[in-house]
Amino acid sequence: MLFALTCSDKPGSLSIRQETRAEHLAYLESFADQLVFAGPLLGEDDKPCGSVIVIDVPDRHAAETFAAGDPYARAGLFAKVEIHATRQVFPKR
Repeated sequence: MLFALTCSDKPGSLSIRQETRAEHLAYLESFADQLVFAGPLLGEDDKPCGSVIVIDVPDRHAAETFAAGDPYARAGLFAKVEIHATRQVFPKR
């Protein structure tokens, strides 16, 4: 089942994102076979202000566990994380 995670950074936390980026990318790599999409949300200044991830996992609990284990989340980067079940309509998989 697909889940979309939308994560909003805390204001003024770009340094946390930069310091934790390598660990975050390694974490994503460990889920590469389940990731449909992952990337930063960009503010009007083109600087990262959050993340969006679409992951294919068995259920909501697995999506929540993935989100909680993200090094960005563990470092306290996010002010808010939303998780929504979704389905891919286009392009067809």
